[in-house]
Amino acid sequence: MPRINPRQLAQNLRQGLAPIYVVTGDEPLLVQECCDTIRDVARKHGFSERDLLHGEHNFDWGQLLSAAGSMSLFADKKIIELRLPGGKPGDKGSKALQEFASMANDETLLLLVLPRLDRSQLNSKWVKALEAKGVLIQIWPVDASEMPRWIHQRLRANGLDAEPEAIQILAERVEGNLLAASQEIEKLKLLANDSVITADTMNNAVASSARYDVFGLIDKALAADAAGAVRTLQGLRAEGVEAPVVLWAIAREIRTLLETQEKLEQGQPINRLVRIQKRQPLVQSACQRLRPRHLQNFLLRARAVDNAIKGGKEMDPWAGLLELTLNLSGKRSI
Repeated sequence: MPRINPRQLAQNLRQGLAPIYVVTGDEPLLVQECCDTIRDVARKHGFSERDLLHGEHNFDWGQLLSAAGSMSLFADKKIIELRLPGGKPGDKGSKALQEFASMANDETLLLLVLPRLDRSQLNSKWVKALEAKGVLIQIWPVDASEMPRWIHQRLRANGLDAEPEAIQILAERVEGNLLAASQEIEKLKLLANDSVITADTMNNAVASSARYDVFGLIDKALAADAAGAVRTLQGLRAEGVEAPVVLWAIAREIRTLLETQEKLEQGQPINRLVRIQKRQPLVQSACQRLRPRHLQNFLLRARAVDNAIKGGKEMDPWAGLLELTLNLSGKRSI
């Protein structure tokens, strides 16, 4: 049976239900959705019972084989869902899974959920035995370059569409967190008046969370609006936003500016480096105002702030964040 990705699962299920499904990956949202899809289809095929097993430390692998053999003559079909958070069944587990594979039938469906398997695990005897009778679904992380496409597909699946700039705004805000992106899309279904979401609608939607106000702080600093950036910083502190969240956003922007400066010097245009049109002049002016040596010094100070957050006594973290904010805004003291 094949190895497939989540996008291929629905088509694979339409071709018939396998007795074994192995779902492996480290993206909780996609893992959950794949399992939900398999369970839904299985229920439509009469699998009305479900045994849930957790294969943690000292797990009794006899439970797996016992669950497989515990059906009476008149019992409904059953799903045995085994979650193996460590990803390694050990010798006993390997033997039990191979034995289960040899007993695979149409009355029992095994749904095995694991973290991402490495190459040696994928070539192990127990994985090969399960694959011979079932389907292995490999879930890979969605990297930054793929995130806009993933968001666009997700919007379309929910009956929405969005301008490219709006999609880019959400991609940058969620920073690779698929669950956060999914939650924002659910919110957009309630807020969007039109089926096509504009950049302004997206900005207003994601700015309703205090966490995203950190991006407002960054934009004010890039615009050299020191007073506005400081007010935003003070507001974030008053709202209870944690210092590490603010430091993460500032340090990330400093590193991005360093990378952008290097590529601008190589002749790459700003519109290829900064996808959100409204941010292009902000980033370009900041790159002209702040030289690489300044930004490197800012990063060194950001590390000191990080040490202070972790309990260091050399400075107050919020005083360090204020200093970084002022320097990023052009009021250089570092």
